[in-house]
Amino acid sequence: MPDATVHEISPRELQARHERGEPCVLLDVREQNEWNLFRMPDAIHLPLAKVGDAAAEALARFPNEEVVVYCGRGSRSAQAVELLRAQGIKASSLAGGIAAWIDAGGDVEQ
Repeated sequence: MPDATVHEISPRELQARHERGEPCVLLDVREQNEWNLFRMPDAIHLPLAKVGDAAAEALARFPNEEVVVYCGRGSRSAQAVELLRAQGIKASSLAGGIAAWIDAGGDVEQ
């Protein structure tokens, strides 16, 4: 039975983790056209529809790092976190998605 609560991390907390040098993997679950516009630096792209089938392979090189999942505003990333946790992958959803990240002054790349 899936966990009823999805762990979220705020953009400010994620920024603080980066500043402290704490490792984490950024996983963008938006569609290809959204990814093409802009993304968080060093993110891995895996659209939500592929998370169930391809997540283990895409994240295999990061076996001990927490995965922070983001989308546009936060709903798709919450779904992805449930799928990842069901596979035994430690994951959190970026609260408010990339929109909140940008509002908090976070970097993006094109």
